[in-house]
Amino acid sequence: MRIRWTPPAAADMQSIGDYLKEHHPQYREQTMRKLYTGIRALKGAAYRGRPGRVDGTRELLFTPMPYVAVYSIREDSIEIWRIYHTAQDRG
Repeated sequence: MRIRWTPPAAADMQSIGDYLKEHHPQYREQTMRKLYTGIRALKGAAYRGRPGRVDGTRELLFTPMPYVAVYSIREDSIEIWRIYHTAQDRG
């Protein structure tokens, strides 16, 4: 199974990295690594995230970090929809 990033999810990762670089540079590298590693691990355990708020999605929490990845499982891929900060309004 392959990981497919939607443009909004890729933009979310870029925004997270940019924010951390500016405000908390000491946490940027380890945070980004944990996010990418957690998402890559879905290849072997796609259902490990909890059922999502939107039908057909799942949510991978990155505890104790304040991030959640929203994704869906397709026949041949895992589609990453968004990466949210848990305090963010998902409206």
